[in-house]
Amino acid sequence: MSLGHIRTFRVAASDLNGQMRGKRLPRSAFDKLADGTTRMPLSVLNVDIWGADIKNSPLVFETGDADGVMLPTERGPVPMPWLDTPSALVPMEMFYDNGAPFPGDPRHALRDVLARYARNGWTVRAGIEMEFYLIDDSGAMLQPPQNPQSGRPLQGNAILSLRQLDAFDGFISDVYEACEDMEIPAQSTISEAGLGQFEIDLDHREALRAADDAWLFKALIKGMARKHGMAGTFMAKPLADEAGSGMHVHFSVMDRDGRNIFDNGGPEGTPMLDQAVAGCLEALPGSTLVFAPHGPSYDRFVPGSHAPTGAAWAYENRTAALRIPGGAPAARRIEHRVAGGDNNPYLALAAILGAALTGMEDGMIAPPPITGNAYEMDLPQLKADWLSAIEAFETDPMIAKIFEPALIHNLTLTKRQEMERLDEIPSQMHWKTYLESV
Repeated sequence: MSLGHIRTFRVAASDLNGQMRGKRLPRSAFDKLADGTTRMPLSVLNVDIWGADIKNSPLVFETGDADGVMLPTERGPVPMPWLDTPSALVPMEMFYDNGAPFPGDPRHALRDVLARYARNGWTVRAGIEMEFYLIDDSGAMLQPPQNPQSGRPLQGNAILSLRQLDAFDGFISDVYEACEDMEIPAQSTISEAGLGQFEIDLDHREALRAADDAWLFKALIKGMARKHGMAGTFMAKPLADEAGSGMHVHFSVMDRDGRNIFDNGGPEGTPMLDQAVAGCLEALPGSTLVFAPHGPSYDRFVPGSHAPTGAAWAYENRTAALRIPGGAPAARRIEHRVAGGDNNPYLALAAILGAALTGMEDGMIAPPPITGNAYEMDLPQLKADWLSAIEAFETDPMIAKIFEPALIHNLTLTKRQEMERLDEIPSQMHWKTYLESV
């Protein structure tokens, strides 16, 4: 986009929780962004969910909390249509002064995984299904939003209801217009199972760009919801009696000639697909922390609630953690259904794609695909609680093949610090921490 008449703009990078950290700059600073004159403390990307420094962080305090260099990503400036004043956001990445990527920047973690694919002559295309809730947060506890047409709170579930989509037409239409302006490839929208829950699919594109889309889309939904008098949230389970929100990732791998390496011309897929599935299954316990990064994330993992808890795969079966959708063989892909909506998209895609690549590089063999209801089977399980997930992420050998040791150490420090503080907050007040921060 052209900054045109915009007088100031924002620069921001993602911290480990996916929150935007940055600053507001005058228009005159825009032409200097690529020169490395924009600096912020390294610690700003390695803070907890409340913005507090991580105690004893080796990524920060061994350097004396020096400044890092912020450089713009390939995305360039994007508009912020939810604001009343015309504004632009420039997504950034953090580097050391010597030009080395700062390992506390989660976008670099995904970039590193995709560089491994590139060394094999492969590129990854990913599409992401984003589930979220619209919420009335005006009272002491979260409630479903009011129907904009009737002014009354929503009553009854409305899965795939066109009536409910029409009721929120003003909000949804503004989201679509904003996605077009921000070059986010929004596709279908559905009314989901929960009261006030929706899903918008983001079309397939190169994986790093897809993660950027998801990160920006979260900011868009939260901002646009406020503009319409509601809260928008990607909390894993904001309403206790309603369905949880997930982020489903569809991905395929293309060779140098643009051929899908998962396509064998039939419905079963190639041996490479089987190996990628095997890697993803092997990594599920250790990567639980990435897919469920917060204390309330684990409220979503209830058997039978459309949130997979067992490590299994299947063809056209939504109870499995990994689903191989049907359709044309040229579009053969893996759908990874585990992540909650409250994840950091850069870390989630790094964990998923890193696991798949490890499975292919190591020639891993997947168990047979399941048939039937995965929730009723005796399967290897994801970690069931936050502490177990932290410990597994810290020690799992598959995680060590995907992420830099410094990021592993810092994320576990971050989550232990958050867990300690969250224990001091009454559980009925946890939503005030997470409603719009995730």
